[in-house]
Amino acid sequence: MERHQTETLVATKKPAHHPPTPGKYDHPQTDIPGYIAGELATAGFGSRQFYVAHIPRADAVAVILAKHYSRRVVNNSYIHLGVFMEQELVGVLQFGYALNPVCCSKYVADTKVTQYLELNRMWLDDKAPRNSESRAISYAIKYIRRVCPQVAWIQSFADERCGGWGVVYQASNFEYLGHHYTSFYELDGDTYHEMLLTAHTKGGQRGAHLRANVHRAIHRRLLQFRYIYFVKQAWRKRLKRPPLPYPKPGHDLPKHPRKPRVKCL
Repeated sequence: MERHQTETLVATKKPAHHPPTPGKYDHPQTDIPGYIAGELATAGFGSRQFYVAHIPRADAVAVILAKHYSRRVVNNSYIHLGVFMEQELVGVLQFGYALNPVCCSKYVADTKVTQYLELNRMWLDDKAPRNSESRAISYAIKYIRRVCPQVAWIQSFADERCGGWGVVYQASNFEYLGHHYTSFYELDGDTYHEMLLTAHTKGGQRGAHLRANVHRAIHRRLLQFRYIYFVKQAWRKRLKRPPLPYPKPGHDLPKHPRKPRVKCL
């Protein structure tokens, strides 16, 4: 029986809220979806036809760099799941912190950094059948519920560049919390977030390259759509704004009503 090899255990202690490294695990052998047991911890969820399971970070990063439309990884990711069909890797999901982790209570009250996740990156091969994205998300959430019991909700964003305005999250029963515009810059065939113009200490070489050449970069102002899934349903009452109807291309964007300004005398 073939066993999947995960990364070698290292002496460095992982943060308590990160999922434990599962060690070696067997590929599912039945048609009934269920949890995949590793030598040390739960490794994933699914059946032999379709499942998600822990993979080394390096493997996930390599796939996202080669296949994801952004060609960029999010360094905040700390959960790396492969999507498999009959033991063939056909997709990757990466979960972790948001771009600005401490702002997690802006939409869901009293949330600590360890109590939520952001789906930072997701890619599935076109060979995967229809609805595979929502199925992979569902299985990933089951895995997260088991290995990260402190996680109460998951956030993700749909990008205007994807065209569907978050149809995958709509099919996965995420709540839609509204949209905003974000500026991007296209330079030398690469895409840069506007944050790199001011993140002088964290932007690294990419930020320095953008700042030095922003005069010849193409500026794009794109829509981004915020979606939230409640792993713990009791937390829905903590939403600071009610969910909105799902947005559809070609229709007016649903918006929260503006709060009246209070005039100070």
